[in-house]
Amino acid sequence: MQVPLTVTDYLRRAALVYGDRIGVIDEPDQPANPLGGDDGITYQQLEETSTALAAGLDDLGLADQARVAIVSHNSARMLVHLFGTSAFGRIGVPINFRLGPDEVQYIVDHSGAEVLVIDPELEASLGDVRVEHRFIIGEESDSLYKFGVEPRPWEPDEDSTATINYTSGTTARPKGVELTHRSLWINAATFGWHTGVNDRDVYLHTLPMFHVNGWGMPYAMTAMGAQHIVLRKVDGPEILRRVEKHGVTIMCGAPAVLSAILGAAEDWDGEIPGRGQVRFCVAGAPPPSQIIERVETDLGWEFMQLYGLTETAPLLTINRNRAEWDDLSTSERASKLGRAGAPALGISMTTTPDGELLAKGNVILKSYWNQPEASADALSGGWFHTGDGGVIDDENFVVISDRKKDVIITGGENVSSIEVEDCLFDHSAVAEVAVIGVPDEKWGETVKALVVLSDGDSATEQELIDHCRDRIAHFKCPTSIDLVEELARTATGKLQKFKLRERYWQGHEREIN
Repeated sequence: MQVPLTVTDYLRRAALVYGDRIGVIDEPDQPANPLGGDDGITYQQLEETSTALAAGLDDLGLADQARVAIVSHNSARMLVHLFGTSAFGRIGVPINFRLGPDEVQYIVDHSGAEVLVIDPELEASLGDVRVEHRFIIGEESDSLYKFGVEPRPWEPDEDSTATINYTSGTTARPKGVELTHRSLWINAATFGWHTGVNDRDVYLHTLPMFHVNGWGMPYAMTAMGAQHIVLRKVDGPEILRRVEKHGVTIMCGAPAVLSAILGAAEDWDGEIPGRGQVRFCVAGAPPPSQIIERVETDLGWEFMQLYGLTETAPLLTINRNRAEWDDLSTSERASKLGRAGAPALGISMTTTPDGELLAKGNVILKSYWNQPEASADALSGGWFHTGDGGVIDDENFVVISDRKKDVIITGGENVSSIEVEDCLFDHSAVAEVAVIGVPDEKWGETVKALVVLSDGDSATEQELIDHCRDRIAHFKCPTSIDLVEELARTATGKLQKFKLRERYWQGHEREIN
């Protein structure tokens, strides 16, 4: 017997096994909604509301595989959208809420979305986006829900597209990544297994739900009856307050989220909430080793790291403390945990001769939406080409060296920006750093660092350069440093180095010299 794997399984199990349990606690200031009472939303109500959304989309005349887009901060309605579309045969298109109207219009047009649901906070900027059916979350979008109406039947197909997730903008135009029900099902199951998700967990949404469907955690948590605590916007002190109030046990996010939490912990009065209880899974960039150490020493939380991409749903590798490392020092353990991790269950990894990481597994994208040439390139040779440079060490752990396009070649030598960033981050005055290559007449390219200093701290350009020269080979060290107020990042905390490089490469045909 073979039964199709679809995200419908996750919703139905939650309602069947944990129907009376409070499954979702929404932000207190969200628009009045039909999803439940002030005390939270049960899993039975989550299923009923998702079903009502599906029936409402029927009423609009949307066919199977029709695209339904939403641009919203984290909310219970966003969670309903993930299920109310895909679990009933349509395609969800979650959109980055930090994009501008032209970027959102491009995604709506490119995906062919017939419906766009917009967060009320974004109405002023996105209210004029052209689409057949547009709804602002609140009373207007409530008209979509048809409670008590059975949606039209859908014949489950695990190979059909469940969501189209647009890449986070490290290229000029985002690509629409088609993820199937099978890929989302397997990603959520294996991610939940590797991180130990169970029905006693309380999950705080520190990761945007739009980003690769919250990495699949919304599905995994729902299936296991864990409780969702919705966090609309990342704020370090508020995260600690939610951990204390709700007994949070697990979170996901970029290194920048951890930095915000660690900053808040410095001013926290009393014992840090969640000590010995919280596990935090980070991805988006390899965090500096001192950040990993502080998660254990300052917070008393467990640090985990994954590596993946939108195209891989996203889990490719996972790194979590293991019994063999229990007797190591904190710094030694942090060094082990600083690697991207070992291949997740069902994933194979290898590298090309020039160091590009390749992956194979059931979570890999079906294709890029309406971009057959890009799809063929990404999947050539039966492997997914990540575009990331790295090595697989003698323990079969993946170590990311750089985005291949971000490798700086100076005087014929390759420099990893990550290594230089880690060195600079070790300086006590440095809060954030990005290292890029800039044109140089003598060396072709030279190393430049953009540095954000910690509040109240000071450091000169020469002090920071000397700091690097004392620690790493001189050819790797920055030849110039700009002290800046902030760095361009995506909604999930990933540095947008193409934006940082733009001003320095003006007048050049390409960003290689």
